[in-house]
Formats: sequence, structure tokens, C-alpha cells
Amino acid sequence: MSSQKDRSEPASQWSQKVTETSDSLDLEDGVFTLEDPKEIALSLKCSAERSSRRKSEPFRSAMSMLTFYINRAGKHLPEEQRHRLEQAKDELRVLYGRPRKQSADRK
Repeated sequence: MSSQKDRSEPASQWSQKVTETSDSLDLEDGVFTLEDPKEIALSLKCSAERSSRRKSEPFRSAMSMLTFYINRAGKHLPEEQRHRLEQAKDELRVLYGRPRKQSADRK
């Protein structure tokens, strides 16, 4: 028995496969690299509402995809982009009529 797991594909392609084949959303190309957090949120909202692949409500699907991207990028995500994506989460909350997340710098 080998100590390493047999893998049919490189680990670097794992998240791409999840995004393309799971019950995720059909996303606009480059959505996570847009400059405006509101544009990111609007794109995710549109994708979530028109997707036939999602299993939960549109808000949860959109937020899950955004969180998935942030988490998979991990420490390789530039701080400026991470901040923009966190702002997009708040914009997504607003678009769905939910309260913004309270942060330490807003109190």
C-alpha cells in the first residue's frame, strides 16, 4: 500500500473542477477580478438566479461561491483583492435585503 493517495488529476485543478462540475454556478468570466465590489455582487446574483445547477436559494449559492473562491485562493490572494471580495459579500447581502456584516472599523 502506498503512503500517497493516487490522484487522477493535479491538485491545482481540483477547485476548477469543483467550480465547473459541481452544483455550483455558471459564472461570468473574470467575475472575481472585477474592480467594483457591487459589480461582483451583481454578477454573482445574476448567475445564482439563472442557474439550474444550484441546490440552495440564490443568496446562499452566490455567497458560497464567493467564499469558496476566497478560501481556495488563501494566502496567495492579494490583500487589496481580498478586501474587495469581502466588500462584495456585503454588497451581496444588500442586494438580497440582508443586513451588512458588522466589522470592527464600522462601529
